Amino acid sequence: MAGIGLDSVSKKFGAVEVIRAVSLDIQEGEFVVFLGPSGSGKTTLLRMIAGLESIDAGALTIGGVRSEHLPPGQRNLAMVFQNYALYPHMTVGENMAFGLHNIGLAQEVIGTRVARAAKMLEMEALLARRPAELSGGQRQRVAIGRAIVKEPKAFLFDEPLSNLDAGLRVRTRVELAELHQRLGTTMIYVTHDQTEAMTLANRIVVLNNCKIEQVGTPMEVYTRPVSRFVAGFIGSPAMNFLPVTLTGAGDKPAAKLSDGTVLTLPSAPKGEGPWELGIRPEALTVMTQGAATASATASVVERLGDRTLVYAKMADGTQIIAQDSGKSTVQAGQKVGLNFDNTALHMFDGTGRAAL
Repeated sequence: MAGIGLDSVSKKFGAVEVIRAVSLDIQEGEFVVFLGPSGSGKTTLLRMIAGLESIDAGALTIGGVRSEHLPPGQRNLAMVFQNYALYPHMTVGENMAFGLHNIGLAQEVIGTRVARAAKMLEMEALLARRPAELSGGQRQRVAIGRAIVKEPKAFLFDEPLSNLDAGLRVRTRVELAELHQRLGTTMIYVTHDQTEAMTLANRIVVLNNCKIEQVGTPMEVYTRPVSRFVAGFIGSPAMNFLPVTLTGAGDKPAAKLSDGTVLTLPSAPKGEGPWELGIRPEALTVMTQGAATASATASVVERLGDRTLVYAKMADGTQIIAQDSGKSTVQAGQKVGLNFDNTALHMFDGTGRAAL
């Protein structure tokens, strides 16, 4: 396994800039997820590391060795594609062994590696089958097995679960996490699915508009987003954003909502307005009786079993999402109280950067 370093790498397709001066250090054995919306540059960045796209500027190191000039075959990286890319006329065993035959490994070594990978992925009974005889999840495991047998310095995954149904995605996600624990090899994983990112990554690299927006552990990017974009992209449902004006002074800063509700801030925000306050639904408690910070009218109630999401309108018409218990009795059209957790407030300035 090896660490991977990017130093101000950039990429253009004609006049269109797709990666802008990205720098990143990925440690040996780390599971890093590139997360972002379509068009953010995450797949292009992965392909630049793999050697499938050239690097226009900047440097790439793999295991401490400058590698941006090396062809893909000499980088000793294994890539797992979204569409599996299996040979339909070959068996599972032949698909896994094909790349090893191409580099001239002895048949005994190839057989040992394929058997070891098949056992690790619980595919020993599938080795004689062809891709057409496999389910989508089994095909994805074959693609992963073909990467494992190469014993690469790092694995690169390009949205490998996007073609699977929801239940199979969950099971395969767990298998990938267990695989990383067993192998301890550096892994880079591209996805637009925040659930995959939060559950798999040691660190998440959030990409937006051709550049890195934030790098951090899953809980760091969730609890301390550096921008409005990250705050809105991470979390389901998304964070509530409410326009506010600043009130108070000195050691008692406060934010006033458009319906007149005043919330005490943990510190004075830095930057310049217009200001937005951010709060996640789980930091908003629904109350059907007793004193509350603000009032609203429930418009839609979404019952999810372990929790209930209440979509409500505040007195001035502002839409907001709050969370109640799974046994919530709130009904659409009912007036409810909302309690804000002041320790979980976020503030964003006029440029969209975190201000607290």
